[in-house]
Amino acid sequence: MYVFVGSVVLSAGFVLFMNPYRIVPGGVYGAGIVLHYLFPSVQVGTFGLMLDIPLLLVGMKVFGRAFGAKTIFSALLIPLSMNAMTWLFGESPETLFGGAMNLSQDMFLPCIFGGVLIGAGTGLIIKSHATSGGTDIIAKLLTRYAHIRFSRGILIVDSCVVLFGMIVLGDWRLPLYSLVTIFVSSRVIDYILDGASYDKLLFIVSDRREQIREYILERMGRGGTYLKASGLYTARDKEVIFVVVSRGEVSMVRSMVHEIDPTAFVVIVDADETYGDGFKPFPQKE
Repeated sequence: MYVFVGSVVLSAGFVLFMNPYRIVPGGVYGAGIVLHYLFPSVQVGTFGLMLDIPLLLVGMKVFGRAFGAKTIFSALLIPLSMNAMTWLFGESPETLFGGAMNLSQDMFLPCIFGGVLIGAGTGLIIKSHATSGGTDIIAKLLTRYAHIRFSRGILIVDSCVVLFGMIVLGDWRLPLYSLVTIFVSSRVIDYILDGASYDKLLFIVSDRREQIREYILERMGRGGTYLKASGLYTARDKEVIFVVVSRGEVSMVRSMVHEIDPTAFVVIVDADETYGDGFKPFPQKE
């Protein structure tokens, strides 16, 4: 249900607020807006699906079970919902609800309300342990093969899409509008997932730590630390896995730990600031 509702809400954000005003908030559907401008006979959702299918195939090949049925369902439902809403409501500000929803004179309104809907839809999808595909897959590939953090990979990909839109559409104001939408949507995602911090700190206690270790190192491309500990009740020596991941990776780790060891004990806390290899560099001394 989360995936279904999230996909429909995200689609509404694009159809009602992004597509009519050619605001490009990154992602495959942002690229679809630009391509629809070049080829008006093909809908934005169709372009998004055309870009998503090869990315999904690559994602399933590289990450395997990390891209399950929910992600595929979301990636197929979003373009279908987009095309259906476009057919129902139109794609021009003058035709949306008979022109009653024309916001051409105040472009910040579509940026804000579009960002809220896109963020809410994305947050619901992530909350269900899925992704909407697209730039998430590219960012994960960059994380694995270029060894950069997930959030930076998202920023790089979305920035390229926004730059592409600015060049094709020829409007220098486009990046400014897009940044407003991206900022608002990211804040809404944080709110829905109940965490303002992008990085999350996990303590994992399990008797199957070697399998979990292999997953973190090999499948996620992350590092971690073993902490020596002793059970308060049993007095048995234990090794606690200490690992920092991005917010978007938390549900994936949580699901995999539960699959490997249903009796595992996991604590997840916000990491307000993370410095070191794979994360932020240490600030320079003033």
